[in-house]
Amino acid sequence: MITILLSELAFLLPGHPFRGAIKPDPDGKARVVQMRDVSPSGEIRWANMVQTRLVGRKKPDWIVPGDILFVARGQRLFAIYVDEAPHRAVPANQFIHIRLRPETEGQILPAFLAWQINQAPAQRYLDSLATGTHLPSVSKSALSKLPITVTQPIEMQKQVVTLEQQIRQETEAYEALIANRQELMSAVAFDILDSDR
Repeated sequence: MITILLSELAFLLPGHPFRGAIKPDPDGKARVVQMRDVSPSGEIRWANMVQTRLVGRKKPDWIVPGDILFVARGQRLFAIYVDEAPHRAVPANQFIHIRLRPETEGQILPAFLAWQINQAPAQRYLDSLATGTHLPSVSKSALSKLPITVTQPIEMQKQVVTLEQQIRQETEAYEALIANRQELMSAVAFDILDSDR
């Protein structure tokens, strides 16, 4: 096991700079990942994403599979692993776009890196660097200094990632079951309590 800075493992790119509101454009060739496109469990919902036209001279840093989007502003600062990118998309500016350096291939899995950023030791570190009280934020510079533990062999990382995916699937299944039970109870209550009306 070695511990190195995040900036030694990955490039940290800013979210795409939009001036003002992101304007929908059905003829636009790009989509934009915004906070509303992220599920509570940290999955990107690609289906209803805003389609727009990118303006300006900046060449877009398109999101590709294996990237990580870090939510840099808000009450919950966390990493999202991108396992698929079905559309040409850029992250909005509330994200820091993390992409592993080519020379780190085989040292750390991007999914393992995202998992590690979301664990208590990294979260405590990020909380200590966050600025702002109502809307805490972490700068790209501060995030770049996050210590990352690289475990070997890589199979150990794969096992952690697999376990994390299983836990997420189980959590989603339980949440869906709870929601179904609540709907059932609402229907029962309606039948019983509104029967005389």
